[in-house]
Amino acid sequence: MVVGVIINSTAKVLNKVFDYFVPEKLEKLIKIGDRIKIPFGKGEALKEGFVFEIKEESKFANKYVYSIEKDGLSEERMILAKLMARMYFCNIFDCIKLMLPPGTTTNIIENRVKDKVGNFVYLNKDVEDIEEDIENGTIKSPKQIRVLEFLKENDGVFISDLEIIADVSRAIIKTLEKNNYVYLAEESIERNPFALKEVPRDSKLELTYEQQIAFNEVNKKIENSKFDEFLLYGVTGSGKTEVYLQLIESALKKEKTAIMLVPEISLTPQMVNRFLARFGNCISVLHSKLSIGERYDAFQKIKKGESKIIIGARSAIFAPTENVGILIIDEEHDMSYKSDMTPKYNAKDIARYICKKNNAPLLLGSATPDVNTFHNTETGKIKLLKLTKRANNSNLPSVEIVDLREELAKGNKSMISERLKNYIEENIKNKRQTILFLNRRGFSTFVMCRDCGFTAKCKNCNITLTYHKNRNKLKCHYCGFETNNITTCPVCKSKNIKYFGAGTQKLEEEIKKIFPEVTTIRMDVDTVTKKNSHEQILEKFKNENIDILIGTQMVVKGHHFPNVTLVGVIAADSSLNIEDYRAGERTFQILTQVAGRAGRENLPGKVVVQTYNKDNYSIEYAKKQNYDLFYRSEIIMRKTLNYPPFCDIIQFSINAKTEIEVIKVSKYIYAELKKEFKSIKNNVIIYEPVPAPIDRIKNKYRWRILLKCRFNNNIINMINNIIEEYYKKNYKNVRLIVDVNPNNMM
Repeated sequence: MVVGVIINSTAKVLNKVFDYFVPEKLEKLIKIGDRIKIPFGKGEALKEGFVFEIKEESKFANKYVYSIEKDGLSEERMILAKLMARMYFCNIFDCIKLMLPPGTTTNIIENRVKDKVGNFVYLNKDVEDIEEDIENGTIKSPKQIRVLEFLKENDGVFISDLEIIADVSRAIIKTLEKNNYVYLAEESIERNPFALKEVPRDSKLELTYEQQIAFNEVNKKIENSKFDEFLLYGVTGSGKTEVYLQLIESALKKEKTAIMLVPEISLTPQMVNRFLARFGNCISVLHSKLSIGERYDAFQKIKKGESKIIIGARSAIFAPTENVGILIIDEEHDMSYKSDMTPKYNAKDIARYICKKNNAPLLLGSATPDVNTFHNTETGKIKLLKLTKRANNSNLPSVEIVDLREELAKGNKSMISERLKNYIEENIKNKRQTILFLNRRGFSTFVMCRDCGFTAKCKNCNITLTYHKNRNKLKCHYCGFETNNITTCPVCKSKNIKYFGAGTQKLEEEIKKIFPEVTTIRMDVDTVTKKNSHEQILEKFKNENIDILIGTQMVVKGHHFPNVTLVGVIAADSSLNIEDYRAGERTFQILTQVAGRAGRENLPGKVVVQTYNKDNYSIEYAKKQNYDLFYRSEIIMRKTLNYPPFCDIIQFSINAKTEIEVIKVSKYIYAELKKEFKSIKNNVIIYEPVPAPIDRIKNKYRWRILLKCRFNNNIINMINNIIEEYYKKNYKNVRLIVDVNPNNMM
């Protein structure tokens, strides 16, 4: 017997099947998906691999499988990994590793003491920089490499776990810390994420007429074990979650499991509390802020069938559950469901595949559906279900637009308009809460000398540095580069340094100046670095009745605060001014979602949107909270300009340390695309290679080629042919990334 094996490697040259003989003692045990150890390379060093196929003989096999390890995959998951690698233009192992339990060994400290404090290990450098240092020999120690390779996939590991998993001493980890590859953070250890939660049980609510119709339509598919895809399009506060809960209850009664995806880690605690109250402890949570031990335990509970409900962010789609009865994607419009890392998969594609395989319905939910999703309801690919009223009969908030040009004309240079200031004062007086939304973190967006025009830029990226006042540092939000703030221009030596733009830090400072007595709390990337910090901030805001919550996109989605009656959008234009055809859609979604945080109980809600573009259609329709009007305008524009959903956009990104190499490879890829697509040129538009809008990040020059076409099997085959030929050319110092309908066009 011979097995075809996929090696545990991200190297493109190893992205193929290697044949091995199976020892007689393992023939009856081995199966597709098994994790095995095999001798690989010139020596006899053992390497990890996964059984990809089983056959009777092979002329290429010359070595034997050494052993079968625990924690392999099912045959079905191996098939999915193969499909993903082909569709997302990456290595098969890139896809396999998404489906593996956290850690590559099973002896992850089973007897850990609860509620103690310990050191957790985090990467201190970008993954690409670490890979480069390994390739060029800067890091030579196999043990150090083992630690870093593990942390690349499992950042934030309890130090004792890491010693066991990577089979290294603490001295190795300390050496990496000394060389700035990792840093240690002291955190509390808790293997059971629900251990300290005391959530009172509740019972299901009586559904409204619209909710009942939606429930009945999806439940028919659960009862009959049939696949279908639905969009639950409901205004903010319309009770979509109650529909989700009752559908999941129906699936559990059929002795099936359920997967519930949410877009943000910050939403997970809120959703978990709702589910704990309804279903008790038969749930597992999967997201990146859990410790590796917590994630490992969750995986084992799911595999054993002890967890019937899986809740989590994008990666929870790969939970090892079987017999799925329903799969729900909440806030389906959110960009986080599309991965920006390799593999660049879309969780909605994977969800569709899983539901078809399990004969289960897929339910997408949103108050502001993705334009592509809503278009699919019009073409009949997805069934539309509507919730047009708030579940508790509360009214949608009133929305007012403030023209910031008029504020400037009146001499108001503050971040807060007079109207918003008055409403905040009124809210404070009435002991009501306020949310202020600004989608920029930091204090100022850039620092410039007003005499000579010098702008402080990142030394690694062609982007301005952001000023963070609390640490008096300038920081790059792309590569993490950090330097001291400047008070004297390095070019002309002038002291006339000006801070332009504004971030959440500056907004918080300004609020405290205007309202010295108010309590504030801030929620952005800088304040949620520690474990459970999302939940702690939101709980503190709610339970301590803090006056004002200031935040970025994290405060926009899905949160329910009964005492919030005022929402202020500080700069509605920030998402309009991006080089992306979806700028209008993103602006409408953000404004509508953030408006939905106000007046969710019986108290009337008010939203103030500050903008320099009050006549923009996205802002105008967000004011009316009318998705249908927005969609009609947007879909006409998309059709006229041939943008998705009327085509797909495929982005070829070419990155290298020298511009000469980037240009050379870009021209080669462009020529190959023209040659490969010659036969179907009328259905494909290939744009010439150009520098990316941000043409240098992390000391890498960046060019791109855009392709417009209908993504199908023929296109997939052609692109894979080009990639295969490209890697035969052995462009060692150049990285090629192919992304279908990318989130980020920058």
